[in-house]
Amino acid sequence: MQRHLDEIATQVAPGAHAVVMLDQAGWHTSGKLNVPDNMTLLPLPPRSPELNPVENVWQFMRENWLSNRVFKSYDDILAHSCYAWNRLVDQPWTIMSIGLRDWAHRS
Repeated sequence: MQRHLDEIATQVAPGAHAVVMLDQAGWHTSGKLNVPDNMTLLPLPPRSPELNPVENVWQFMRENWLSNRVFKSYDDILAHSCYAWNRLVDQPWTIMSIGLRDWAHRS
């Protein structure tokens, strides 16, 4: 997680400040993290998948390409995961529909 935050920090424009939304997984909230000065972590409330659309992306991938399998090895897991990810990336409208929240667009 530290390396991930450090990498994000390198992509923030000079003088800008990033806000990184994340769930409250232990590695996201560890006191050992050194949050870069140009970044603020914004933890989502617990048990709120409606605020974290990526949870729905993982669910879609599991339902369509990754569930009901017995993987032979780590490499097999990696190959199937890459296949699923690439299939999803080829469907940008699916990604948009998974992440869309009607309540966020109401006036």
